[in-house]
Amino acid sequence: MPKSKVALEAPHKRQYKTNDSHKCGISLYIHIPFCQRKCPYCDFNTYAGMEGRFAAYVGALTKDIEGEGARRARPRVRTVFIGGGTPTVLEPEHWSSMMEAVRTGFRLDPEAEITSEANPGTVDQTRFETLRRLGVNRLSMGVQSFDDEELAFLGRIHRADEAAAAFRLARSVGFANINLDFMFGLPHQRPETWRETLLRAIELDPEHLSLYSLTVDPGTPLAAWVARGQVSAPDPDLAADLYEMACQLLDEAGYHHYEVSNWARGPLGKDGLPRFACRHNLVYWRNEPYLGFGPGAHSWLDGARWSVARSVQGYIDALARGAAPLDYEERIDRELEMAETMMLGLRLLRVGVERAAFRARFGVDLADVYRQTIAELETRGLVELTPHRLRLAPRAWLLGNEVFAAFLPD
Repeated sequence: MPKSKVALEAPHKRQYKTNDSHKCGISLYIHIPFCQRKCPYCDFNTYAGMEGRFAAYVGALTKDIEGEGARRARPRVRTVFIGGGTPTVLEPEHWSSMMEAVRTGFRLDPEAEITSEANPGTVDQTRFETLRRLGVNRLSMGVQSFDDEELAFLGRIHRADEAAAAFRLARSVGFANINLDFMFGLPHQRPETWRETLLRAIELDPEHLSLYSLTVDPGTPLAAWVARGQVSAPDPDLAADLYEMACQLLDEAGYHHYEVSNWARGPLGKDGLPRFACRHNLVYWRNEPYLGFGPGAHSWLDGARWSVARSVQGYIDALARGAAPLDYEERIDRELEMAETMMLGLRLLRVGVERAAFRARFGVDLADVYRQTIAELETRGLVELTPHRLRLAPRAWLLGNEVFAAFLPD
C-alpha cells in the first residue's frame, strides 16, 4: 500500500519533539534472565540452572542501573517493570540491592507503578512481603491456564490450584493490583477448557488480564516438536474463535478491552483508559522513552534505540570492566518514529492514536501525513478517523498486523 509523503519534510526543530527523558519522565525495564525451568515455547533471553550466578548478576545489574542514572543526571522515573525470566527466583537480599539501585540512580516518583512478574511456582509469603516492603505495587503472574494438562504441555512448574493459591496469597499480603497472563490457541485446545480457564480467572477478580495466542518461535523446543510432527501447529481459526469467546466473557464480566491483548477493570479516566490499565505498557504503546537493563534488554530514548548483548556472563564481565555491554544501536529518524508511533498506538483499541498528541510531538496532523493510507484503510472498514483520533475498527481487531504494516515507510 503506497504511503503518503505529505508533510514529511523536517519541520523547524521547535515543532518536532522526540521523546525527551528529562521533561516527561522515563520508564525502566529490568530483566531477570533466570528461570527454574524454561518453557518449551519461550524464545525470551532466559536460562535455567544459573543459581550460582544470581549474586554476581545482581551486582552487575545494580552497578549498571546506578551508573546509567548518574550519567543521565538522575531523570524522573514514572514506571518500573521487572520481568524475565522469573524475577521471583531471586532472594530477598537481591531484591533489596536492585530496588536500592533504582532509587539511587533515578528519581522515582512517589506514585510510580512498580510491577514485578511472578511465577506461581516460585512464590511464597516471604517473597511477596519482600516485594511489598520494597515498593512493588503491581504483580503480573504467569498462570497461562487453569487446566493441568495444558500446564504440563506448556512446561509450567505449577498446577492450576497452586496458581489460584498464589493469587490469594498475594492478595493476603496487600497486593491490590494484579495481572494474570493466559495463553490460548494451543494445539487441539478445547473451547470448553478455555472457557473454564476464563471463568476461573474472572472468579478470582484480578484487576487486569493479558491473553496471548501461542506462537511457534524458531529455535524453541516447540518449533522442533512441530517440525517433527510430534505436535500440530496452532490453528489460527481456532485461536480466533477462542479470542472472540474471551472478548465476550470478559466484557460481560465488566472488563474493559483497552488493548489488543489486554483487559482491565476500573472506571474509564479522562484519557479513555480504565483505572487499572498497565501504565508501564502504555509507555511502549505510546512510543515514549524507556531504559532497559540486563542482557537482551532494549531502550528507546532521545532519538536512539539500542539493546544489550544477550550473554549473562558477558554482561557481568562487561560491567566489571566498566564497559557498555551493547549489542547494537541505531538512530530513529522522524519518519520512522512517526510510523512506529502509529503502529504501536493503534494497539489501543478505544483510544488509538490521538491527533492532538501526534501534532504536539511532530508538528503535523497524522491525517495529513497518512492521508492516502488512512483513506484506503477506511474504505476497507479497518480504521475509524474522528476529529480526535485514529483507531482500529472493531472488525480489524483480529487483523491488526495488516493495518500496522500499512504505516511502515517504503
